[in-house]
Amino acid sequence: MCGIVGIIGKSKVAPLLVEGLKRLEYRGYDSAGIATLVNGHIERRRAQGKLVNLETLLAEQPVEGTIGIGHTRWATHGVPNETNAHPHATKYAAVVHNGIIENFMELRAELTAAGHVFETDTDTETVVQLISHYLAAGDSPEVATSKMLKRIEGAFALGIIFAGRSDLMIAARRGSPLAIGYGHGEMYLGSDALALAPLTQKIAYLAEGDWAVLSGDGVVFHDKDDRVVTREVRQTAFSGAMIGKGEHRHFMHKEIYEQPQVIGDTLNTMFNAANRTFTLPALPFKLSDVERVTIIACGTSFYAGMVAKYWIEQLARIPVEIDIASEFRYRAPSMPEGGLALFISQSGETADTLAALRYCREQRQHVVSLVNVPESTMARESDVVLQTVAGPEIGVASTKAFTTQLTALACFALGMARERKAIDHPTEARLSKALFEVPARAAEVLAHDEQLREIAEDMAAARDVLYLGRGTAYPIALEGALKLKEISYIHAEGYAAGEMKHGPIALIDESVPVIVIAPSDPLYDKTASNVQEVVARGGRVIFLSDRKGVERLATRAVTVSLPEVDPFVAPILYAIPVQLLAYHVAVAKGTDVDQPRNLAKSVTVE
Repeated sequence: MCGIVGIIGKSKVAPLLVEGLKRLEYRGYDSAGIATLVNGHIERRRAQGKLVNLETLLAEQPVEGTIGIGHTRWATHGVPNETNAHPHATKYAAVVHNGIIENFMELRAELTAAGHVFETDTDTETVVQLISHYLAAGDSPEVATSKMLKRIEGAFALGIIFAGRSDLMIAARRGSPLAIGYGHGEMYLGSDALALAPLTQKIAYLAEGDWAVLSGDGVVFHDKDDRVVTREVRQTAFSGAMIGKGEHRHFMHKEIYEQPQVIGDTLNTMFNAANRTFTLPALPFKLSDVERVTIIACGTSFYAGMVAKYWIEQLARIPVEIDIASEFRYRAPSMPEGGLALFISQSGETADTLAALRYCREQRQHVVSLVNVPESTMARESDVVLQTVAGPEIGVASTKAFTTQLTALACFALGMARERKAIDHPTEARLSKALFEVPARAAEVLAHDEQLREIAEDMAAARDVLYLGRGTAYPIALEGALKLKEISYIHAEGYAAGEMKHGPIALIDESVPVIVIAPSDPLYDKTASNVQEVVARGGRVIFLSDRKGVERLATRAVTVSLPEVDPFVAPILYAIPVQLLAYHVAVAKGTDVDQPRNLAKSVTVE
């Protein structure tokens, strides 16, 4: 959610901190700030709203200093304003924080009784006041930090600088990710590797419970018990060029257009050229022994899991349960030993999904994670990692991450069906061929961009929109509605088309656009019948199908004719036009497409 950048440098760091925060704008935020040391004293600049406000303030009131921390805040405790913006500071230290300190009220009362004066409404200020309490008593920064970490509860990633210590920064994590970057006589701190991309490609990640002491010469890692430990230094492939918009107006539009490429890249990680089939990574267990699959995810990733449920049950002939992570973790279901738990998360750090993963580990499940960040916590805690190759996704509303998830899940379903001998060779060959052709078909779908823009401009005046689909098109209807809600702020709902008569049909009138997702599959006729019901009640139908499906539709509707594909891969391709519709509606309405209000890209707190 929030973003952290820290630098121990050789020259003025304020401009680099701001540039780093810009690379974290995709995470969502409502205020921003930096803190540096000037002649040993802490200097801060903070501003409500977008980073341009902080830049304006820094132009008017520049700060020097070769060490500093920066933060973009997404408000949890306290309204978004300058006072509550990070960094929080005393005369002893300054702190930036991602996450939530759960026992902050108890600690705040204790510190207030001891004479500390609080200036903000945030949970984070408790951290810097607690550190300052120990520093005032004579403890070193390292000892004060260690004591503080043993007192606070909750999820956090912390970056801390100390008055009078221009070559010292301390980082700590529990539940929220944090990366350390290595330079030449310089060191860097970031919420993720993307924040540090132009500065370094040498990255180490703090493990759960770690805290680290940074200086210009390097870093010393400590585990949760304060023991000195080593952490692997990795070479990241991220670069500053990867996060530019190119010729596109918004990151979201660029990322929609990247889908043919990244779908192909994801397919290639599992494609066996020798026999032209898709092969799963080595597994420490036999898929043929698995009796039940449990899929757990949040948001868009949950809808990818819904599609996977259809695929796995139909192809591998094994029962699949799917649940939203935030519900699953508190439902505490009984899980027979030896089941397969499949977790889906773009970041690999989603708090609820990670907690559910740990519960399944306790229940002796085989744990497989599908993530876009191979260094993430979920990846490290899984038996097997399925990786999407979407690259950095800056737009808050997921597009290419979703379709690459679907792509990897389709490969997984095929591989599982083969291992369980639930599919014959001709059928596997046919479905593999259809999957291999998806990148080319996705490029054909993008050719409808202008037509979808025209349809979207007509939709932009609507107050309510319905999305309908059956089978694997049903989760795409849910995803389409979510996209529209996220970036245009129009109320939208996705429904299984067969549920129309069970309530939603009451909403239909001439002011309600109804997006129907209807590939030519065995359920097409049923869906077309539901379209007749909508039209009969004055609904405005926008019908997404292939050429045959459009020709067979025996009623008036706005139609979009998509490529003819095997129904198996249709969900991947039909996700693209609903993304484009949402994008163009948002542009027509003038909303902030890439950073919609109240939303964050990476949800690392409950």
